[in-house]
Amino acid sequence: MIASVRRLTALCALGAALAACGTAGSPGPARPAHTDPAPSVSPSAPRPPVLAAGPGGLTPVFEHGPRDLGKTVALTFDADMTADQGPRAASGEHFDNPDLIGTLRLLKVPATVFMTGRWAEQYPAQARSLGHDPQFEVANHSYSHYAFTGDCYGLPTVGAAGMRKDVERAYAALRKAGVSNPLPYFRFPGGCYDRQALRALSGTGVTAVQWDVVSGDAFATDADAVAKQVLDGVKPGSVVVMHCTRSAAPTTERVVRAVVPELRRQGYRFVKVSELIGETKGHR
Repeated sequence: MIASVRRLTALCALGAALAACGTAGSPGPARPAHTDPAPSVSPSAPRPPVLAAGPGGLTPVFEHGPRDLGKTVALTFDADMTADQGPRAASGEHFDNPDLIGTLRLLKVPATVFMTGRWAEQYPAQARSLGHDPQFEVANHSYSHYAFTGDCYGLPTVGAAGMRKDVERAYAALRKAGVSNPLPYFRFPGGCYDRQALRALSGTGVTAVQWDVVSGDAFATDADAVAKQVLDGVKPGSVVVMHCTRSAAPTTERVVRAVVPELRRQGYRFVKVSELIGETKGHR
């Protein structure tokens, strides 16, 4: 599995799709290291499905749903902001994208947002709105958006001893912003991970969520080219990675306007990541 993700990460580099991930992240008060960072669920709410742990309790990794259970596709959006980008936001740079969220609502497209703790701190009203809207589900994208491996698109790195704390800090920041039930799903900054990173998060209860379709929206200026890349890559059960940051992914809202009606014309149904995981063999 690790080797396949390495190959997928290389494809991301070719498309520069994850370069925008170098512009994300954010924190919140840390919980003790022995506690479980995965969100608690109220008794009345159904427990989100997760994948069973791998050998030795290793954190499981999800890339796409079943290919043979109908034409479903999950659009995912990384709400990126690194821990050190506060001054840039204060000077007027926009790491949010309200028009994109508005378009998803208008088109009635369910989506999964992987949010950094720092983004939630910068845009608490938007984080809370997404967290309370049943059309969306909010998951963890780390607090700092620093890499969990040594070589990941030039991102600063988090040491093995700090990885779990960074994930826990993100959950705390999401809850503080008003996301009451962030999902037990985690996306590695830049999509970069190795066995050490998976081991560091073992026992937390999270499923690491990757993707099988790279949109290429990071720093893209040609919305038509990004839309074509998405449409060419989608298969039944696909997970598409895009970004929810205006400064780093300025074409994404236009891409969504083009992609959604075409995929619907092809018979696809849009779902959240949780639905795909729930349809996957080995989930619990």
